[in-house]
Amino acid sequence: MTKTMTMWFLLVSLSFIYAVATANTQIKITNNPADKLVAAINENRTAHKVSALTDNPGLACIALQYIKAYQGECDAVGGSDGKKPPESHFAEVFAPNCGVEASTLAPITGRFLACQTKYVHAPEAFSDILIRNQKSIDILYSKNHTQVGAAVTGTDGGSPYFWCVLFSSGKPNNTFTFESGVAKITKPGCFSGANDECSGASDWSPLNGMWVFVTSVLIAMGFALSL
Repeated sequence: MTKTMTMWFLLVSLSFIYAVATANTQIKITNNPADKLVAAINENRTAHKVSALTDNPGLACIALQYIKAYQGECDAVGGSDGKKPPESHFAEVFAPNCGVEASTLAPITGRFLACQTKYVHAPEAFSDILIRNQKSIDILYSKNHTQVGAAVTGTDGGSPYFWCVLFSSGKPNNTFTFESGVAKITKPGCFSGANDECSGASDWSPLNGMWVFVTSVLIAMGFALSL
């Protein structure tokens, strides 16, 4: 009787732990700085009586590819010596790398790009890094935009850190669509609308959590049977 009660108690306790771990996994997956960047943009737009924008994951994936085109060269971003990838890269490089159908690309109506050695969270990145002058404000509040996509990544898992936001005037449901319905693997980094986590975050997943749970149960059963 004592062994049965012990095993029952351990199994109930471990089930609770697994449920909490799984819930925390979901929180981490949706806790995406690129999503938060889009939220900050839309909150600011609506506060100024401008419509919120649709978060398009295809456009956001392309924003991540846009960052990667700089190959970690932070000095190439902004200023008089600033560079930007050729427009042809959108159809020839960025879209294929994301699995976005080139035929569904729409015009880019604005872009924000910033890079620095210190990481900051999305609200600070938005207000202190991306919005720098009147031109940035004009882009932010433009009524030509209908959708937005954001991406955040570090280089080799660390500094420098890049933030990119792309705006488009295309129809949200018909533009920047994935060929297979989902984006290709684009790690490292993360982009908005993907329900994904940035590389470098916890490697916990529901499957990994299940293996930990099963292992814990077996250990608990061995302990109980030894009593």
